[in-house]
Amino acid sequence: MTDGGARWDSFQPARDFSPARYADLLVFDLDGTLIDSKRDLADSVNAMRAWMGFPPIPDDHVYSYVGDGAPMLVRRALPAVAEEDLPRALRYFLDYYREHMLDATTLYPRVRQALDRLHQARVPMAVLTNKPVRFSERLIEGLGLQSHFFRIYGGNSFEEKKPHPVGLEKLLAESGAARERSVMVGDSAVDVRTARNAGTQACGVAWGFQPETFAEAPPDFLIDDMGELADRVL
Repeated sequence: MTDGGARWDSFQPARDFSPARYADLLVFDLDGTLIDSKRDLADSVNAMRAWMGFPPIPDDHVYSYVGDGAPMLVRRALPAVAEEDLPRALRYFLDYYREHMLDATTLYPRVRQALDRLHQARVPMAVLTNKPVRFSERLIEGLGLQSHFFRIYGGNSFEEKKPHPVGLEKLLAESGAARERSVMVGDSAVDVRTARNAGTQACGVAWGFQPETFAEAPPDFLIDDMGELADRVL
């Protein structure tokens, strides 16, 4: 919400964009975009809080902390904890999440069908997330999508995380894609800013963890269903 109370989905795109019938490159965020990992993340955060001697926090609070990587998630979930105690809390969170990341996590509706269509049409696709890369690879493999992406980069793949453009720049270089024909797809302002910083287009998804943040950084276009993206591209 803004000070004036406007809804995020009432905002107009930052610029006029008519998606081409073909894209040189599609780059997807992971949590909140391709996968619904809310339950497993919330359970892991509250398991960590219990281990640190704190009561659970509401799931919605956890969801609002997601998007800037595991260290920042832990910091936000433990605001009263001293700086020197955060590393051990992070280790516990990562260990717990490693064992439980596929307990309840699923693909969002129609994601698999849309990715199948795009893959069959040989559209180059990659994942760029702030989640640790090994966790990201395991999730994608566990959900049977590893063959769809030519590269998976996580929050520890580079010195900087999104919205720094280093990861997206790397994918552009590896694929040989034109910036103006490449699209970053995500559920938050972090993904839009990543696209802006790299000079690509930005597609927002209306589901996920933080679509309300599009009020801060409107995408070029918004989709209500991943099938819409495939329809625009193919």
